[in-house]
Amino acid sequence: MTLFRSGLSRRAALAAGVVALHLAIIPGLRAQQATPPIPTDRARSLPIVAEHGMAVSQDRTASAVAVDILKRGGNAVDAAVALAFALSVTLPEAGNLGGGGFMLVHLAGPKTTTSIDYREVAPVDTPANVFLDDKGNFVPEKSQSSGLGVGVPGTVAGMAMALEKYGSGKFRLADLVAPAVKLARDGIPVDEGLFDSLSHSARRLQRDAAAKAIFLNPDDSPRRRGEILVQKDLADSLETVGRDGAAGFYDGAIAQKIVASVRDAGGRMTVEDLRAYRAVERQPVTGTYRGRQIVSMPPPSSGGTHIVEILNMLEAYPLGALGQNSAETIHLMAEAMKLAYADRSEYLGDPDFMKVPVKALTSKAYAARLRSAIASSRARPGRDIKPGDIAPYESDQTTHFSVVDQAGNAVSNTYTLNFSYGVGKVAAGTGILLNNELDDFAAKPNAPNAYGLLGGAANQPGPRKRPLSSMSPTMVFNDGKLEIVTGSPGGSRIITTVLQIILNVVDHRMNIAEATVAPRIHHQWAPDELRIERGISIDTIRLLEAKGHKINLGPTMGSTQSIHRVGDLLMGAADTRQRGTGAVGY
Repeated sequence: MTLFRSGLSRRAALAAGVVALHLAIIPGLRAQQATPPIPTDRARSLPIVAEHGMAVSQDRTASAVAVDILKRGGNAVDAAVALAFALSVTLPEAGNLGGGGFMLVHLAGPKTTTSIDYREVAPVDTPANVFLDDKGNFVPEKSQSSGLGVGVPGTVAGMAMALEKYGSGKFRLADLVAPAVKLARDGIPVDEGLFDSLSHSARRLQRDAAAKAIFLNPDDSPRRRGEILVQKDLADSLETVGRDGAAGFYDGAIAQKIVASVRDAGGRMTVEDLRAYRAVERQPVTGTYRGRQIVSMPPPSSGGTHIVEILNMLEAYPLGALGQNSAETIHLMAEAMKLAYADRSEYLGDPDFMKVPVKALTSKAYAARLRSAIASSRARPGRDIKPGDIAPYESDQTTHFSVVDQAGNAVSNTYTLNFSYGVGKVAAGTGILLNNELDDFAAKPNAPNAYGLLGGAANQPGPRKRPLSSMSPTMVFNDGKLEIVTGSPGGSRIITTVLQIILNVVDHRMNIAEATVAPRIHHQWAPDELRIERGISIDTIRLLEAKGHKINLGPTMGSTQSIHRVGDLLMGAADTRQRGTGAVGY
């Protein structure tokens, strides 16, 4: 493995001296010789380097599909659409046709950034009490394991909109779907990552005959390592989408089969629900942090709003001087996170059904008032924190990918089925896994969802409503120029994971690979615990406990897929917290 393992052009390799000069000025990144190989521990902290374009995702094969589109003259949007469809084959636990998500698109020419909301929506027949029993008690199985939890999928509509409005015009949808069709029809080898995910989800998948036939062996064990996983029905569905566009998914045989499977599982979706689905273009949430412009996803994502809210609170503290993951820095981050997550429980919901006070929540003045309640010496108990008074001012198995092209156009995209393999059911005859995204609604006030997040009336179920999400595709600009493209899966921890990528690069001057592998922390107000990854020193943990933090040493959080633009070079980092991730550039 070498520094130039991304597949730089021969011209770039010959110009290694010039490249090394660029690298030498990047804080935290030391220029290395192309040979000998870099030890594995060092390699984890070195980004992939490319000149002309880059794609970073949770699957290297899908990233390579995107880069091939860039090499053939496509722009970042073309490449992102091809990548999204490829992931529906190679990363079935999260990549999808049957889910939904958010896309942030930056166009370098007009210097404009927009967002596409292709979040799932609830069927028309979705009353507010849909997940409650006769006594008004929340029944998790209804939202997490039955057809009632399946939202109308948005991925196909979102990709079609992105291509139509912002693609280069050089590729038809069929061209961009074709690599995914081939992967599904020819089959992909079951690697360690896919085997792990199938092993963890086998009990859920074995309850559905269509899912079992694809992903499990006759004895209910997962497909074996090295076995070729063929997804013929999915190949046929992808081919239909490529040929007929969004109409081929939302009206016709595929739609009818999705509805039949949802209703067979106890859901209430109709073909008309699918026909009525529309992706929506929205104005991104923006803010500033230490002279940078932060651009992220607006509601029904809570991510952008609360990333900006937390950054506003932290901007007054010298985090760089305090040190990355020092006890004082972690304490301040955790206290700011608590306040933002309390606000999330009260104010965030579907903007098509309520007024979300984004301007108030992202106000510097509001952040200053929240900051005044943060004490440097002690942790504030969660029970003492309530959603702020803003009147004076006005999902774990998700996947993210980032793409930047030679012209500087960029895509930051996060999409999901919610749980790993969604509701654990395949729409028979389609190969399409169904989501359980409606679990992201607040079934009743203060009833936690699968990620422990609390919500209220702003995010209650309802006809054609989009459930609140933490997905946070984000970009950072410096002096008007694209600097960082990032995002992550991780359920409720997405917001804080993306936040720490920004802090690590901006405050702690890390290269993007160092920023990615650094241990993470998370606090979401309820439950009142500070979750940390392994790697934080025991001395730091003791100092945090002395301040009153209840520490939960938990498993890894998130899987960021990031690109950092430095001068004329693209630096990519795929998170090593999950197997199989890949940054590919040229």
